Amino acid sequence: LTGVGGMTSFAQAVFVGFGAYTTAVLTTHFGWSAWGGLFPALLVTAMSALIIGAVTVRLSGHFVALGTLAWAISVYYLLGSLPLLGQHTGISSIPALSIGGYSLSDPRRFYILVWLLVALCTLLTLNLLDSRVGRAVRALRSGGHVAESFGVNSTRAKLGLFVYAALLAGLAGWLLAHFERSISPSMFGINSGVEYLLMAVLGGAGHVFGALVGATIVVVLREQ
Repeated sequence: LTGVGGMTSFAQAVFVGFGAYTTAVLTTHFGWSAWGGLFPALLVTAMSALIIGAVTVRLSGHFVALGTLAWAISVYYLLGSLPLLGQHTGISSIPALSIGGYSLSDPRRFYILVWLLVALCTLLTLNLLDSRVGRAVRALRSGGHVAESFGVNSTRAKLGLFVYAALLAGLAGWLLAHFERSISPSMFGINSGVEYLLMAVLGGAGHVFGALVGATIVVVLREQ
C-alpha cells in the first residue's frame, strides 16, 4: 500500500480490528466456530475498506495520511462505545482455533499456522505485483497522472490496492483474536497503526519481504 502504491496509511490497525471483532462477536455471542468466523471477518473488512477507501483514496499527498489517521481515531472511539462489542472492556472468552479436534491454543502450534498463512499471502502478493494489475499499481507510486497516461484508472487501482491491504489486515485480526482469546479497542488504536507503518518503512516499504524484516525488527526490539 505504501511502498508500491504510494499511499501512506495509519488505518491498517482499524482493519485488523474489524477482522478481530467480527470473529469475536460471532464466536462468543452467536456460537459460531472459530473457522466459521474467517469468511465473515474478511467480508466485513472488505466492505469497510470499500467504504473508507472510496472516500480516502480520492485524496492526494499528505491528505491521504491525514484521512486514514482520522479514520483510525474515529473507529477506535466507535469500538469503545458499542455495548455489543464490550465497549472499552472488549470481548473475552474467544475460542481457540483447532484442526480436527487438535487445539492450537499452544503458541508453538499456532506459530506453524501463522507462518503457513504468511507464506500464502506473500506468494499471492508477489504474483499480484508481477501481473498486469500489479504493473498498473506500481505506476501509481510516481503519481496518478503518470499511470493515467498509460490508460490506468488510478482511482479504481488505488481502491483495489486499499481493499487488498485491508484484507491482509483482516486476516491478521482473525488470527489475533483466536490467539489472544481476548480483545479490546486499545489493541487497534493509533499506536498500533503507527507501529504497522513503522514495520513497513524499516524493512523497506517497496519490497514484499521488507514487511517480514521490519516486523521482526520492531517485535524483537519491543520484547527485548
